Amino acid sequence: MHDGCSGSFGDGSQVVDKLRMMGFSQYALPEPVELDCEGCQSSFVMATLEAECPDCGMVYGVTPCHAADRASIKAAGIRY
Repeated sequence: MHDGCSGSFGDGSQVVDKLRMMGFSQYALPEPVELDCEGCQSSFVMATLEAECPDCGMVYGVTPCHAADRASIKAAGIRY
């Protein structure tokens, strides 16, 4: 069930699961975001709602409703 923008997620794996379930993983972010990876501290650019660090494979996700809020990007796990 989709509850619009009022839904909250406890961790990154829940965010990524929701993106995949709704088919939104490859939607573009309003603006690409440069992230410092939590797994390996490498810097990379996240351009879609779901992205993977090219160095260590840490997967990140952000819901469409919160895509403009960098603080809402959450790590799901390596190769999640």
